[in-house]
Amino acid sequence: MRVLMTTYPEKTLFYSMVPLAWALRSAGHDVRVASQPFFCDTITRAGLTAVSVGRDRRRPTERMMELDPEQNEDDREGLPDPYNAAARDPARLDWAAMRDGYDFLLHTWHKLENFPMLAELVTFARQWRPDLVLWEPSTYAGPIAAKASGAAHGRLLWSIDVFGVARERFLALTPDPAHERPDPLAGWLESYARRYDFAYDEDLITGQFTVDQLPDSLRMKADLEYVPMRYVPYNATTVVPDWLRRPPDRPRVAVTLGITATDVFGGYKVNLQDLLDQFAGLDVELVATVAASERGKLTRVPANARVLPWVPLHPLAQSCAAVVNHAGPGTALTTAICGVPQLHLPWDFDEPELSRRFATQGSALSLDAGTATGEQVREAVQRLLDEPDFGVRAAALRREIGALPSPNSVVQRLVELVDAHRPG
Repeated sequence: MRVLMTTYPEKTLFYSMVPLAWALRSAGHDVRVASQPFFCDTITRAGLTAVSVGRDRRRPTERMMELDPEQNEDDREGLPDPYNAAARDPARLDWAAMRDGYDFLLHTWHKLENFPMLAELVTFARQWRPDLVLWEPSTYAGPIAAKASGAAHGRLLWSIDVFGVARERFLALTPDPAHERPDPLAGWLESYARRYDFAYDEDLITGQFTVDQLPDSLRMKADLEYVPMRYVPYNATTVVPDWLRRPPDRPRVAVTLGITATDVFGGYKVNLQDLLDQFAGLDVELVATVAASERGKLTRVPANARVLPWVPLHPLAQSCAAVVNHAGPGTALTTAICGVPQLHLPWDFDEPELSRRFATQGSALSLDAGTATGEQVREAVQRLLDEPDFGVRAAALRREIGALPSPNSVVQRLVELVDAHRPG
């Protein structure tokens, strides 16, 4: 069958799609990955066939600052309205706040990411006629193209399903009948349904099914059809450095705070210099991956530390006794499949809630990135190294993830779902 995968151009989101794309391709299916023009090099470097659609866009942060000049980095802390409803008590939700949240994010995120590619994606889908469209859960151009071309479609999650759960809780609330536009997201998508001559349905927001890469102990579920799939790490094209091929002489601790903080936003929330200084007294080998923009802010590096611009995370985590990270789903799950305890310093979007779930499972500790001191980080890492329960729980999580169906195993289930959902 023909499979069209699509995402707006963010590396961390695309990287989570690559293993399933490879599995589909190796099973003999024709796979294309569509995104905006400048992102096609990233797609082809993953060994996949890229489709350039639409035009390149400004970063969402630039547009958000234009619309709301008063906002700052602190506004990124945790989930915004309406998606914070997924992590809150349903009895305490406010319909108007969720409506306003959908309206704000529609204009500062969803339209910004989808509009530049939407028309050309529909045109391509109508020409190529895919059987299945798999889409990143906020790339709404994907289900629109699927409906317009007669394909089945499903979401491919990269983290907890805050999108599906928040949507379910919004629909369960009683709207204000006096408001002229009670559902901004549905209203926007319905306009495209009319344009391309198909009926609006909620699957434009939550998919006909959803591929979920998290194990039960971390998963967040709505009343939707989920297809569980084992997370498989993809670290882009890489070479394992010589020093990483040798076992460390002392326990190795990695510090990696993600690429989004520096690629998209203004830098790390945690005081990196303070953190490194505190590790100078620990009997460990520290490996810190630090973007060039942040490396220049450091004035000193302890003797027991390597500070490098990038190291492939999967082989690095396999060699570690503990990993300090931002609770980005790709980083946290890659560390989890290696059975390594983690210290999380979450801040942005889904990170605090995902970190909370790791901590509840027992394989991680969590400190707020905006307030954590280097001393607190050092003490937490010492606990991870000294207390065996963290290793026991990390091993249990590794087994839980390993028991999920592999991407190769999921391919046949996707074929069945196409038969069930594709019109005609």
